[in-house]
Amino acid sequence: MTRWRWVTRADCVISGPLSPGSVVAAGGRCGRCPCRAPRGRRALRSRCSAAGGPRRLRGHSARRHRPRRRHRGSRRSPAMAKEGAQRAEETEQMIDKEGGREANEGGAGGSLRAGDAKEMRAVVLSAFGGLNKLRVSKKAMPEPQEGELKIRVKACGLNFIDLMVRQGNIDNPPKTPLVPGFECSGIVEALGDSVKGFEIGDRVMAFVNYNAWAEVVCTPVEFVYKIPDDMTFSEAAAFPMNFVTAYMMLFEVANLREGMSVLVHSAGGGVGQAVAQLCSTIPNVTVFGTASSFKHEAIKNSVTHLFDRNADYVQEVKRISADGVDIVLDCLCGENTGKGLSLLKPLGTYILYGSSNMVTGETKSFFSFAKSWWQVEKVNPIKLYEENKVIAGFSLLNLLFKQNRGGLVKGVMDKLLNLYNSKKIKPVVDSLWALEEVKEAMQRIHDRGNIGKLILDVEKAPTPLMANDSTETSEAGEEEEDHEGDNENKERMPFIQ
Repeated sequence: MTRWRWVTRADCVISGPLSPGSVVAAGGRCGRCPCRAPRGRRALRSRCSAAGGPRRLRGHSARRHRPRRRHRGSRRSPAMAKEGAQRAEETEQMIDKEGGREANEGGAGGSLRAGDAKEMRAVVLSAFGGLNKLRVSKKAMPEPQEGELKIRVKACGLNFIDLMVRQGNIDNPPKTPLVPGFECSGIVEALGDSVKGFEIGDRVMAFVNYNAWAEVVCTPVEFVYKIPDDMTFSEAAAFPMNFVTAYMMLFEVANLREGMSVLVHSAGGGVGQAVAQLCSTIPNVTVFGTASSFKHEAIKNSVTHLFDRNADYVQEVKRISADGVDIVLDCLCGENTGKGLSLLKPLGTYILYGSSNMVTGETKSFFSFAKSWWQVEKVNPIKLYEENKVIAGFSLLNLLFKQNRGGLVKGVMDKLLNLYNSKKIKPVVDSLWALEEVKEAMQRIHDRGNIGKLILDVEKAPTPLMANDSTETSEAGEEEEDHEGDNENKERMPFIQ
């Protein structure tokens, strides 16, 4: 099998300068050089900037020269620029791959030898963008600081906010590379200083300020909660974000009471199903829900009235309730903001807790952002007081990690666990995915195909490929090219519960 060698800068004397990330074959052909010249008809001049200077290509007998300077007036076409960006991504992955191989071989230059440090698997976001920015890599295992717990993770929750983080479509995004994820469940493995109330071996679920999609996490004790004996790790990973968000919007912000009515968008999602279950704990609450038509059969018994998300639900709601509704829970934003406000009764509350309408493609779209912003109804405060309406927003992550309301959230979790133990609520798990299948899991959320919560099962092996994937994900999360024609019509088969 031909061995490829990635270089970050190279010139071919036949085709001229190559773009960053060009690939040459150790066997003597220009691998992805445009000329594809056979051995003997071209020489390669290369310098690997990642290695800090000139490097002789392994197995390659070409002479090393200083790179030939490109003519100042030359310009690369957009197609060449796009190809160069793709090759740069391949270069980054190859550098990681080569670095891992050298570490395992105990190479020189300060490489880590096996056993020098504890490592774990984690999903790493190398840069903001599409699904190709995610991969499973080895990282150093964290140790608990004062007031923290070290948790051996069993399952992690996927939320729509994770898609927005991947795209960089959030306010003040952190620097990459980073490990995504905000909630997980597992077993306490170690205790930091001054930690009380927990013991090694306890089954717990936790909020994490990033870094949840890994085999081991460390998080402050105030964000950790014990799991009931009959709750599975998958259910525990599906519980915190969805149910705390739903409970606080309904009872802390909107003050839900007997006889009220609620409109919830994305009724088939994790938060939507949590809202429906919590509303059922209060007598005579009418729940209006919107969802994709293919979900209606599965969730029709969880809400009172169900509408197609693409239909004119405003007229349908007013036909049933002429005055409108008491509470609107909106995770869509855009044009739905104005529709929601028009449906509010006097003294009704509209709560915005997401903006999924901004996510229309795999990567961040300025057009989608501008369209969503333009469609949002500009609210006049004078009109609000004249119509006796309330507008609110809710962000659980900001409440926890920026506004330091961990104590308030813990009180809510205690109430929710009592409801769970009373068999009044239960997390809805859509499907389980291995860490290596995180791209496919995210795509399912992007397609709005889930009913309930998607879970990353840390101990689950990847599902075998049936057929149409140009890449396979190895155990270490690296992508390996398939031979042309070998993998036509491939797709993964998720485990659906």
